[in-house]
Amino acid sequence: MLALGAASASARAQELEPRAYANSPVGLNFLIGGYAFTDGAVGVDPSIPLEDAEIEVHSLLLAYVRTLNLWGRSGKVDVVLPYSWMSGSAELAGQPRDRDVSGLGDPRLRFSTLFYGGPALSLEEFREHKSDFIVGGSFDVTAPLGQYDSDKLLNVGSNRWSFKPELGVSKALGPFTLELASGIRFYTDNDDFLDGRTLQVDPIYSFQGHLIYAFTSGIWAGFDALYYTGGRPTIDGESTERLENARVGLTLSLPINPHNSIKLYGSSDVYSRTDSKFVIVGIAWQFRWGAGL
Repeated sequence: MLALGAASASARAQELEPRAYANSPVGLNFLIGGYAFTDGAVGVDPSIPLEDAEIEVHSLLLAYVRTLNLWGRSGKVDVVLPYSWMSGSAELAGQPRDRDVSGLGDPRLRFSTLFYGGPALSLEEFREHKSDFIVGGSFDVTAPLGQYDSDKLLNVGSNRWSFKPELGVSKALGPFTLELASGIRFYTDNDDFLDGRTLQVDPIYSFQGHLIYAFTSGIWAGFDALYYTGGRPTIDGESTERLENARVGLTLSLPINPHNSIKLYGSSDVYSRTDSKFVIVGIAWQFRWGAGL
């Protein structure tokens, strides 16, 4: 239900989200807990132009998801609360910085709906329904409520809002499902970056695809790919290089019973224009109830 390639708070623009536009019965509730480990040349805020970064980020995530009937179409709302602790070193403009820090990350709220091919269904109706071609959209907001120190380069929070509209399509091909999605993340300015400087970031454009295989036992596995570009940062009028990265990953979902499942995932860079390569691995537990389940 909730894509947990984003369980690391460092991955706002770098999310790999299989089954983001799959249909679900109306009235379901999901409680999700997860852990992710990120290692490499990345900070919690991917737009900051770090150099020679070697950073480890451990992230915990608690999320609630509710499926909705939106004027006869299937929809859902996600609320995500991350907590991270990180340690490492990096350079900015040739000045080395070291940091060990932990705290609440920027919370996230997302609304999504299926415009075509995803009618709002009860659990009984859903069991008889066969999804074919789906078109959906979402709107994601992160709020600047996480831990932030203006005199530090590495922080858990970003001290700014971000907004991401996205469109996605899904096509069933027997036991396989092909998903494609494209989105743009917009950022407000951080007016208190490193002792009062202003950090401005251009929008980040992302394109992702997933090939998912569903086993008859309820297990599903996905091959994930992501390309994103843009996000050129400007600090007090001085710009640096834009981001351009390509990532691939794998996701495996294992049902335990009708109420519980476990998800394992991982991803890594295959190309990075700014040499900001990193690896993410994680695990998530999902508990669901409601809708007569």
